[in-house]
Amino acid sequence: MPRNSTPPFLDASRTHPITLPDGQIYPNTVWLASVIDHPNIHVGAFTYYNDFDPVTDYAARIAPYLHPGGPEHLHIGRYGQFAHGTRFITSSANHPLEWFTSYPFAVFDHDLMPLFAEEFAKGKDTRIGHDVWIGHNAMILPGATIGNGVIVGAGSVVTRDVPDWSLVAGNPARVIRRRFSDEVCDLLDHLAWWDRPPEEVRDLVPLLASGDEAALRARMDQL
Repeated sequence: MPRNSTPPFLDASRTHPITLPDGQIYPNTVWLASVIDHPNIHVGAFTYYNDFDPVTDYAARIAPYLHPGGPEHLHIGRYGQFAHGTRFITSSANHPLEWFTSYPFAVFDHDLMPLFAEEFAKGKDTRIGHDVWIGHNAMILPGATIGNGVIVGAGSVVTRDVPDWSLVAGNPARVIRRRFSDEVCDLLDHLAWWDRPPEEVRDLVPLLASGDEAALRARMDQL
């Protein structure tokens, strides 16, 4: 990279933020905010998605059941890291759960829509926090809220809310542990580096790319 060029992670307008050592643009990774224009999907800056298969519609790839004008929304924070196969199964994918049948007759016969309108209008938003890493082929089910700093293990199926700074894995996903001590989590919450200007985040990288708790405390004392 030329000395005076802007580091890709400071340029939220780019589509493909990774440049390989030979100068080629890596096509599999995208800033999601640059490639999704969907009224029900809201993506923070610098959240990336990687896919090894060709993608023509990133909104449909990551949230295949979320249609424009649907009753639910997908909110994604900043600096997310989403691996190949990450899928958000939003509320419109649901079928009636309390009725004698789960079959969505009105989808095939619109004259029956009055019977289904109230059920189809239900939809709880799905919310993904900041600095969330979702592993390969993980699935987030309708209405889940994933907190800041969460890591979702590969192949996991998240069926319920996940608290901040948790490591979760499995089907259904369960909390394996909290990533840091309560004190460190509180400090990171207060730092909220994802809310800071990209240039300031760049200056914080030596700290963020470490597990140095003493340095974190010292930095927080300076704020």
